[in-house]
Amino acid sequence: MARKKFAKNYFKAIIVFIILTILMGVGFYFIFPDISNFKKENPKKTSFMEYREEEWKKQGKKISIKQIWTPISRISPYLVKAVLIAEDDKFYQHEGFDFEAIEKAIEKDIKQKKFKFGGSTISQQLVKNLYLSPSKNPLRKLKEAILTWRIEQTLTKRRILELYLNAAEWGEGIFGIEAASFYYYGKSASELSPEDAARLASVLPNPRKYSPTGTSRYVEKRSKLIYDIMVKRGIVTEEYDLQDQ
Repeated sequence: MARKKFAKNYFKAIIVFIILTILMGVGFYFIFPDISNFKKENPKKTSFMEYREEEWKKQGKKISIKQIWTPISRISPYLVKAVLIAEDDKFYQHEGFDFEAIEKAIEKDIKQKKFKFGGSTISQQLVKNLYLSPSKNPLRKLKEAILTWRIEQTLTKRRILELYLNAAEWGEGIFGIEAASFYYYGKSASELSPEDAARLASVLPNPRKYSPTGTSRYVEKRSKLIYDIMVKRGIVTEEYDLQDQ
């Protein structure tokens, strides 16, 4: 009897220890890291870049990261608008979370019996790039939520967008829009046309599978959709005027 009681108490102690460890770990993200550094400083290397480097090392691939930091003022407005349309159309309306998109993603997960947690905003994607791994377990999602809330409270929307456009993956070893623009189109991000922008934005969900300059049916269809929305909203004014004549 005493042995059973000891085992039961021991099991309870382990459970309590695990819960306290998780709470302490989660609580850590309410204080650290110091997000305020990114008000003026640019990240030298993100957690996601380090994850990719480790992945390449295990696969025996000799790939180096290509990234050229550029301020948002030197990025084509077409590209900025295209990315917002493609990735987070309510970016300036929400405070880090698009609950409608999350609800739809959860419903889709339930139907497909998968555990993907879609519906991420640009702020959430930035957090994943800066601090976390691609893992989609519940604990990591909780960390992501805390850091997303903190980023939205600390940085301006413009700065969040600037960080994202410079940290986003755009191909194997290609990070940030300036490196992507030179790699795919041989020109600066400030010179991107509406068509270039739509195609670059279209591949963001899976930039290692799809190329903006390729002939993929997915890229053709998605980039056309993004471009058409830009026209309807008057973002692409010249083309809009020509079609109206």
